[in-house]
Amino acid sequence: MPSTLSYRDRKVLRAVAEGRCRLSCDCGTTLVIDGVCYSDQFAGRRLTQAGLIDASARADVPARLTPTGSALLLAA
Repeated sequence: MPSTLSYRDRKVLRAVAEGRCRLSCDCGTTLVIDGVCYSDQFAGRRLTQAGLIDASARADVPARLTPTGSALLLAA
């Protein structure tokens, strides 16, 4: 993950921090924000592989930031 987050990634991380996101790992890593599938279908996978969103659960669950994700969001 680059040292700086894109504007879009920061917005996604803020939505996760606010409890507005769900993560579905059934067919990839899909983010649902405010009840709607996020249009950037690669964002969930990119942010979980970067260690910013916790993808340890394998079901439709609320998305949660990792400690690294929280730290990067605070620094952004």
